[in-house]
Amino acid sequence: MILSLTVAVLVTGGVYLLLQRSMVRAVFGMTLLSHAANFVLLASGVPGWRAEPLTDLSARADMADPLPQAFVLTAIVITMAVTIFMLTLAVIGRDDDMSRHPATGESRDS
Repeated sequence: MILSLTVAVLVTGGVYLLLQRSMVRAVFGMTLLSHAANFVLLASGVPGWRAEPLTDLSARADMADPLPQAFVLTAIVITMAVTIFMLTLAVIGRDDDMSRHPATGESRDS
């Protein structure tokens, strides 16, 4: 129940931040959504009754599935790279609202 509530809070916060006008907030919203997806992936492959995989005391069927864990690790690395790229674009394109035309210098309001 706690994990599902955590995913719900992360998705809600991510969607709220994505709907904001600021590019930095949109980047943080995408990051929150990716964390929520990571929690869902991790929850799908790690049951609460799992056994330790390195000891010979349990059967293979009782051990945790390593594939969702590998997916989550890969997703974390990809999310970090995309977040850095998007933050770089947010810094470079700070004045992307086009309040004035770049060629003529005229204001949009006039």
